[in-house]
Amino acid sequence: MAKKLGIDLGTTNILVFVPGKGIVLNEPSVVAVSESDNKILAIGAEAKIMIGRTPGDIIAYRPMRDGVIADYRVTEAMLRHYIDKTLGKWNFFKPDVLISVPAGVTSTERRAVVEAAVKAGARNAYVVKEPILAAIGAGIPIQEAAGHMIVDIGGGTTDVAVISLGGIVASTSVKVAGNKLDVAIADYVKKNFNLVIGDKTAEDIKIQIGSAIPLDEELVMNVKGRDFILGLPRTIELKTSEVVKAISKELREMVKAVKEVLQETPPELASDIIDRGIIMTGGSSQLRNLPELMFRRTGVKAVLAKDAYFCVVKGTGIALDHLDTYKKSVISKR
Repeated sequence: MAKKLGIDLGTTNILVFVPGKGIVLNEPSVVAVSESDNKILAIGAEAKIMIGRTPGDIIAYRPMRDGVIADYRVTEAMLRHYIDKTLGKWNFFKPDVLISVPAGVTSTERRAVVEAAVKAGARNAYVVKEPILAAIGAGIPIQEAAGHMIVDIGGGTTDVAVISLGGIVASTSVKVAGNKLDVAIADYVKKNFNLVIGDKTAEDIKIQIGSAIPLDEELVMNVKGRDFILGLPRTIELKTSEVVKAISKELREMVKAVKEVLQETPPELASDIIDRGIIMTGGSSQLRNLPELMFRRTGVKAVLAKDAYFCVVKGTGIALDHLDTYKKSVISKR
């Protein structure tokens, strides 16, 4: 009677997949804590609204940092909340839970994820590296003897991996992804316009007018914030070309990670990758023209996977359904 859950435990969002039902939950991985009595006040969407808007004794923050657990107790509470929300309060059967972790995760960090899941109410907890899940979710036949390159760009990490025969041949994980892009945009606006903006505004700028390379037709957005010198509210006009300039350093880091993995790839697999191209998954890979930038910098064509944002969580669902198939190469159990 055991239920099964696949969880994409992301730095910015948590997605839960139930086999047979699909994605049942997609919420921000944010928790609001009252500092005076150390109590958790809100989790998920309710807590995200509070970021940057709380009084002194309440802090709203992300307990996951760069794809790994930064605050163990709060992560456990957050996992328990989402497991209960998915299965209902009165579910007496503990679920089998499969969780995604970044490719560069250490064994200690991996154990922390497993333990948090078991304490949060899982019967068995498995962890699987994100690039493998992203590949499964993107519909790539990872079991065949051919090279596939996956670039999974989330909120906290960019995972790059070459997969063949169901295992990772070469991989790297860098802590530069969506969140770092937001910070870069906020810093640029502060430095060049003397305007202080919050994380939420920076993220809106990235989504609405951001691009990896300059556009022929510029997009423009009105940005509201606080004047750094006068301390008064002010509005400025921001163009795509300025956002491109703001995030160029972070994008260079991502491209560098891809190049490093390509350099480590055995020649036979490298020729497969040239034929098949690089598959890009994850929420931040949806930045305008990012595949085009990858192609220009590496010479290998890059394609955005269908439903790039949901590839990892879909992969958890497929892996749960076929645990025996993927057991050898993918899953490390507690």
